[in-house]
Amino acid sequence: MTSPGSALREEIQARDLIPFIGVYDVFSASIAARQYDALFVSGFGFAASHYGLPDVGFIAWPDMVDFVRRLRTVLPRHQLLVDIDDGYCDIEVACHVTSLLEHAGASGIVLEDQRRPRRCGHFEGKQLLELDEFMPKLERVLATRSDLVVVARTDASDPDEAARRIRAFAGAGADAVLVDGVRDLEVVRWLAGQVPCPFTFNQIAGGKSVPCSATELRDAGVSLVIYSTPCLFAAQRAMEVALQDLAARDGRLAQPADGAIGVAQCTAVLADNLARRDARDVPAVASLSLSSGAVRG
Repeated sequence: MTSPGSALREEIQARDLIPFIGVYDVFSASIAARQYDALFVSGFGFAASHYGLPDVGFIAWPDMVDFVRRLRTVLPRHQLLVDIDDGYCDIEVACHVTSLLEHAGASGIVLEDQRRPRRCGHFEGKQLLELDEFMPKLERVLATRSDLVVVARTDASDPDEAARRIRAFAGAGADAVLVDGVRDLEVVRWLAGQVPCPFTFNQIAGGKSVPCSATELRDAGVSLVIYSTPCLFAAQRAMEVALQDLAARDGRLAQPADGAIGVAQCTAVLADNLARRDARDVPAVASLSLSSGAVRG
């Protein structure tokens, strides 16, 4: 059987651009998986969902590993690219997490060159490790993985410094590189031309990165594009609207006949997950039927 890492490598070779959709829990991943075959386990989204806190270094690696295991249980064939921040501090932990995630079924990881206390790439106050401090961590992670795809990320804001770093990452054997928070498409194009390996671009609504279409990014030499938070931000907006609507309706819930999601629509997503988990066809879980508004199984 082809491993997740090998499958992602094949996809990178076969496709000129792969979009990775950021998810924040298993349900958001289940929704995204209906439209896209590659998902990004977003540190921003996971910190918000799992802890209710901003992405400033709160994530504990056992929580992230457990999350990926649960994702892989119900999404056995999707590509899963996992944000592991700085590897959760030191080299030994970074290598341990890399090994655990590969065994859990991750397709790839993103490892950054920030110094603690770390920050989301689109926040202010980031500090970088010196290159000679970061490279031993990257090299050990690369030596630890079997065929897990490793995307090496720099948060350097100066284009020349970013170029120096991604050239070193590529020279060490990183499978792809990422420069976070690039504000100009021409700088993206120039940076992509500095390395022989795939170039990754990360965009987040309202963040630092220049907003670009897939066509623009492809033309600029980008191979992997990460959309970190569309599910999280859409969920926030939808919940706000739904609760405002509930109050405006004097507590009367909107119904599927009004275009709202109901039990049947939600259960269909969960039934798909159950079918994939059990390696059964979807009709085999048709017993998840509705009666008087309740789910029976």
